[in-house]
Amino acid sequence: MRIGVLASHEGTVLQAVLDACADQRLCARVSVVISNNSDSGALRRARDARVRAVHMSSATHPDGGALDHAIAQCLEDADVDLVVLAGYMKRLGPATLERFKGRMINTHPSLLPKFGGAGFFGDTVHTAVIAAGEHESGATVHWVSGDYDAGPIIAQARVPIADTETPASLEKKVKVAERALLIDTLRALAKQTRPMKIV
Repeated sequence: MRIGVLASHEGTVLQAVLDACADQRLCARVSVVISNNSDSGALRRARDARVRAVHMSSATHPDGGALDHAIAQCLEDADVDLVVLAGYMKRLGPATLERFKGRMINTHPSLLPKFGGAGFFGDTVHTAVIAAGEHESGATVHWVSGDYDAGPIIAQARVPIADTETPASLEKKVKVAERALLIDTLRALAKQTRPMKIV
């Protein structure tokens, strides 16, 4: 299975995928990594792994429609079977969403549908979970739709929340669960030549 990854920041989830491919826990390979941040750790990690690394943003494509089509074309040129949004902080355009409909997944650091949607990312998620008095949190992998964190859920992993939990400590626990969940999900999808389209 050929994977295209979109990431905005350090790329720790990407690194988990690269490592799983390298040590053959995952029968797949990352074909291209796209980031909207030219200085992102994700692009550095891709280059270190000898994976094509591409910066695409309003700096490279000032017109939003042109950027959308360029991202879709880049993924298509890499002949990806599945697109993984791994901490990608930009809304995808209609061309990319349509071309890869049913072949694009996202990871989110909470148990959706709670604590998802616009504005729920990074520390904001974990702070909100603790403030709500939740007894558990976790990670979700879901199919991507046009709205933030709104696509059908594929799988979830749960972690307990201790009485002394802080947003930082919860983030660490969720990140471990998120990486393992994504690899398990990708392993299941890799058993298919082409992932089934989920509409």
